[in-house]
Amino acid sequence: MRVHKLTFAALAVVAGLSLTACQTDDGTTQSAPSSASAGSSSDGSSGSGGSDQDAAKDSTGENAGDQGAVAGAGSDSGKNGEIGMCLTDELDITATDSTIDGDGEGTVAVELRNGGEQDCTLSAYAGVDLKTNTGTISAERTGQETADSSILKPGESTFFGVTYPLNDTGGSGVRITALVVTPPDETKSFQLEWPGAASLPVTDGSGSPVKVGPMGSAGQGGAN
Repeated sequence: MRVHKLTFAALAVVAGLSLTACQTDDGTTQSAPSSASAGSSSDGSSGSGGSDQDAAKDSTGENAGDQGAVAGAGSDSGKNGEIGMCLTDELDITATDSTIDGDGEGTVAVELRNGGEQDCTLSAYAGVDLKTNTGTISAERTGQETADSSILKPGESTFFGVTYPLNDTGGSGVRITALVVTPPDETKSFQLEWPGAASLPVTDGSGSPVKVGPMGSAGQGGAN
């Protein structure tokens, strides 16, 4: 009889321990956690959290998000400080008659003003063509002045001169209808009204009667 009492007592102790390990606060039961849980690392931290942190760092241990911010900050510095050429669309081009009384030839001063927001450069000679009632006459470079480059800040201007023979023959000559200017190193032209004398004398065609000077060859007001 004593043996049976000891056996029942031992069973009661085991049952109590089992209920204590498997019962949750809300009265439900679940399996007891294993000592080698997949969600924890050897240092007691969460295994999934450690993987996310490692993914956010590169091989140098730096945060990848911080590296992206630094790289993006310098993305606009690829121009290396170079000044681009002045584009036709960013230039305000005008022309005025600058002929001085007593001169044997007429002069037109062409102004190129930087209407953009950045510095730009104009080098050497612009292309100049005169449209006439007999066709287009292309101006020849004078070749007399040094053809240096001009750097224009926004709002600044430079001038060059166009010279041509005056028609003193008494005849109608060659009637000029328009002035066409092509900035240096550009392919797009700008057409404007010709401000000089209405006509050129008729020539034998041995060479262009119209000459164009380099950038800076005419000052403000048109004087060469």
